[in-house]
Amino acid sequence: MTAHGAIGTRIPALDAVAKVSGEAKFTNDLTLPEMLFGKILRSPHPHARILSIDTTRASRVAGVRAVVTGKDTLGIKYGTIEPFMDELALAVDKVRYIGDEVAAVAAVDEDTALEALDLIHVEYEPLPAVFTPEEAMEPGAPRLHDHVEDNISGKIRIPAGDVEKGFRESDHVFEDTFRSGWITHCNLEPHVALATADLSGRLTVWCNTQVPFRFRDDLAKTLGLPLGMVRVIKPFMGGGFGARWEILAVDFCAALLARKTGKPVKIVYDRPEVFSASRRKVPMSVYLKTGVRKDGTLIAKHCRVIGDGGAYNGLGPQIISSGATQLTNLYRFEHLLYEAYHVYTNNPVTSPMRGFGNNTVRFADDSQLDRIARELNLDPVEIRLKNAIRQSDVTLLGAKMKSCGLGECIETVTQKTDFRSKHGKLGNGRGIGMAAAVYVSGAKIWVPHDSSSAFVKFNQDGSVSLLTGTADIGQGSTTVLAQLAAHELGVLPREVTVIAADTDVTPYDLGTYASRVTFIAGNAVLAAARDAKRQLFEAAAEKLEANPDDLELQNHSIQVRGAPHKSISICEAVKAALFSNKGIPIMGRGSYNPPTDYDPQVRKGSRTAAYAFGAQVAEVEVNRETGQVKVISLSAAQDCGFAINPMAVEGQVEGGVTMGLGQALFEDCFMEEGRTLNPSFAEYKIPSARDVPWIRTYLVESMEPEGPYGAKGIGEMPQLPTCPAIANAIYDAIGVQIKTLPITPEKILAAISEQKG
Repeated sequence: MTAHGAIGTRIPALDAVAKVSGEAKFTNDLTLPEMLFGKILRSPHPHARILSIDTTRASRVAGVRAVVTGKDTLGIKYGTIEPFMDELALAVDKVRYIGDEVAAVAAVDEDTALEALDLIHVEYEPLPAVFTPEEAMEPGAPRLHDHVEDNISGKIRIPAGDVEKGFRESDHVFEDTFRSGWITHCNLEPHVALATADLSGRLTVWCNTQVPFRFRDDLAKTLGLPLGMVRVIKPFMGGGFGARWEILAVDFCAALLARKTGKPVKIVYDRPEVFSASRRKVPMSVYLKTGVRKDGTLIAKHCRVIGDGGAYNGLGPQIISSGATQLTNLYRFEHLLYEAYHVYTNNPVTSPMRGFGNNTVRFADDSQLDRIARELNLDPVEIRLKNAIRQSDVTLLGAKMKSCGLGECIETVTQKTDFRSKHGKLGNGRGIGMAAAVYVSGAKIWVPHDSSSAFVKFNQDGSVSLLTGTADIGQGSTTVLAQLAAHELGVLPREVTVIAADTDVTPYDLGTYASRVTFIAGNAVLAAARDAKRQLFEAAAEKLEANPDDLELQNHSIQVRGAPHKSISICEAVKAALFSNKGIPIMGRGSYNPPTDYDPQVRKGSRTAAYAFGAQVAEVEVNRETGQVKVISLSAAQDCGFAINPMAVEGQVEGGVTMGLGQALFEDCFMEEGRTLNPSFAEYKIPSARDVPWIRTYLVESMEPEGPYGAKGIGEMPQLPTCPAIANAIYDAIGVQIKTLPITPEKILAAISEQKG
């Protein structure tokens, strides 16, 4: 491989060997001398007032080193942004869901800690509880938080055009309500934190976080410490998917107990805790009314979203707003009214998950589009192409499409699957369906910018150290960022060492979310690499007696353009700078903040500088006697801009499609009055290898002008079209549409029975 083959090349992940060999150390693999083990006591009630907590007996257990309750904290609430901060790491006066944290113990081993938990006596006064948004919004319903009327913690209304006028001008109007269930992230690695405090009180926390710098900020705030007294390090990580966006009690309690005992403390959630007391996807009810001309031209949409936020906000109020851009950034129409409500209930807390709330809206919109096509006798491909957003479009809400491969994605996946020859013609319980989606490459969520930064340092042997604050959560960003730096600096990717996600060492970064890393952190890495290259050329120019502007990199050497015999190696140039009388190391710095014009007051403009698009086709076989669905094939065309590492892009697509398949057909937490009835992988159904067909991926490179070498972010987008594609394939197979996820055999049999009359 030449240096200039570092991008656009199928390179295995640079950390793959470490992971498959067991050399990679995840947070739970770490141990420190004299380490204690922590456990957390949780509420058995969905809603109750705490009258008293007696920890006396627990404190006397041999081997227990500390017991803490809400009274041992500063009582500082945390959350995403100031108006929505409503959660305490340990409850003080009230618990609001089964699993709410009440107390924590540190002991010499886990068994001792669990024994101590059993000896903590909490006196509760049970309170009336609400378990659906609809009952929570009823007048007179029990209030979860005294300051929030009707339990509606977030309310959004976005009008554009005149939606009623649009419906009057439409030839047909369609109305449907779609619902999604209780989905959890299913990270293989559970939530875990290891904390230690030195004699000065300075805190170091190792944890599986997607946002190390935000974690540092939240820990410092809730513990009452200066930022400089808190260090957060993210080791190898077993999946994020949005579950690691916020600090949880596991992080706070490990830190608090470490400071109280003066010993390292590790807390690991067991799987039931992960299911019931971490975070899960926001279940939504989506009412969608669409006006359309008889030729399939979309005119108007009224969308109303109700999200079950559970006991606390998390990022829920921001999540429910995302559906508006999912509607307007994919298909063109003239009039919109988007309404959304985030509602408190006495259920577990819901927050970000891959897709950030776009999933249910996309399921609703593309499912209804198939209904429209069927009832108006239109081709489902043509109705999408007719209304598809195109490059250079400015959408109804002001987003600017500098690049757009949507039409090409639809055409590609249609042709590759012979969709037109199969749709409506397969028979015998077979069906084929398609859907499309759009997603951001970064977005302003909790601060007024969306920037990343990076340092690039040349070492004496010509190798490169890349420092980035961004977190690789399993998506392979370490490899992609190394490829970008290597290509720019004329070295091989394996000659780039990436140091990431350590708040004491690496430069500031907002974190890994909103598919922002390749696009935003990638641009920051390029800026830092170019700064380092400028310094390298200046050092080489002195040795070569040339103008820096006349130099170029070729095969690990710096040469004068047009005179290749005049050259020195990168290593020689680095040493020339480092060991000159000036003694200057070559270290570049760079940052990138994408140009956006989104106005949060009116919710219009571009949330991001680049949008990724995709289209998928699913083919299924439905057993009309049992309701069982077998997915025969899944095909995905993905607009990724330029594919820096095609193999990594394909891996992201395959992972997203598989996750979408699970949510379409299997995944659901069974809830009974706030209690999760299936909190384990044995009972919560996720796709196995037998359920996942061969996934065919087709990359569409639309070359984003703002992206690093034209790349976009695509980590989350591939999941979005899968549910509606599978749902539409089932619709094609049985002739009746199912509007609630997951689509189980019971729902299919009920739909077939209803169809028979």
